Amino acid sequence: MAKKSRPSKPADELKIEIARSRDQIARDFRGLRYELDIPRRIRRSFRQQTPVWIGAAVAVGALLVLLPMRKKKVYVDARTGGKGKQKVAQAGFALAAAKLGASLLKPIIIKFVTQKMGGGRVPHETAAKW
Repeated sequence: MAKKSRPSKPADELKIEIARSRDQIARDFRGLRYELDIPRRIRRSFRQQTPVWIGAAVAVGALLVLLPMRKKKVYVDARTGGKGKQKVAQAGFALAAAKLGASLLKPIIIKFVTQKMGGGRVPHETAAKW
């Protein structure tokens, strides 16, 4: 058996109820947006509590500056003798030789790359004047 439907409300009452629901949802949404406006809340907090914000910024800055100042402990094996100094000297010599070689080869490398990218022609100063 089918249920009896309850008496329906007049159309005007339904329209009024729908309008009230919409207004309620709109108010709730505006309130939610107001509560979730984080940049506005931060600006207001900064205006009201400026010394606290500046103090926090100074503390964070000091922490970032002092953090790298911690010394790292390096343990040296006493059995190596003078081998450590020899390795440092060899590394320094190799670095100096690489730097000298790079400075000597730089013009050759530049000319080679210019020729490859420029289609094999190297522009000349006098050719640009004509």
